[in-house]
Amino acid sequence: MAPRALPATATEVRGADWYGEDLSGREHTGVAFSAVDLTEATGTGVAFTDCTFHDCRFNLAGFTDAAFVNCTFTGCSFFAATLTGCKLVGAVFDRCSFDQLTVSGGDWSFATLPGADLRHAAFTGVRLREADLTRVLAAGAALRDVDLSGAELHEADLAGADLRGSDLSALDPRAARLAGARIDLAQAVQLAAALGLQVDGGA
Repeated sequence: MAPRALPATATEVRGADWYGEDLSGREHTGVAFSAVDLTEATGTGVAFTDCTFHDCRFNLAGFTDAAFVNCTFTGCSFFAATLTGCKLVGAVFDRCSFDQLTVSGGDWSFATLPGADLRHAAFTGVRLREADLTRVLAAGAALRDVDLSGAELHEADLAGADLRGSDLSALDPRAARLAGARIDLAQAVQLAAALGLQVDGGA
C-alpha cells in the first residue's frame, strides 16, 4: 500500500503542556501538534480533523466520543490511554507505542497501523473495517467483537490473541500466525472453510 500524504496543516502547536487538561468540546482542524504533552488529558466530544501529531504523549489520557479524523500520529505514546466510542477513521500511525491502551467501541475504519505493536492493547467492539493491519504484532492481545471485515491482515501475528466475536472474513489463516488464538465455533467454521476444508456436522 502506497504511503498516504500527510494532511495539509495551517497552524502549529509545539511543546504545549496540556497535562491533565479537559479538552471537551474543543475543535482543531489542520493543526500540526509537535511534542505536546497530553498525559492524563480528558475530553468528551473533542474533534481533531486533518491534524498531525509528532512525538506527542497521550499517556493515561481518557477520551470519550472524540474524533481524530484523517489524523496522522508519528512517534506518539498511548500508554494506558482509554478511548471510548472514538472515531479515528482514516488515521495513520507510525512508530507509535500502545502499551495497555484500551479501546472500547468507536470507528477506526481505514486506519493504517502496519507493523504496530498491539500485544498489550485491548480492543472491544471496535470497527476496523478495511484497516491496514499488515504485519501487526497482536500476540496475546484482546480483539473481542471487532469488525475486521476487509482489513489487511497479511503476516499479522495473532498467536494467543482473544479473537472471539470478531469478523475474520478477511483473514487468510495461511498468511497469519494464529497458534493458540481463542476463537468461537462460528469463527472456527469460517477459518476451516478458508483453508478449503468441508465442515460436516453430521455423523
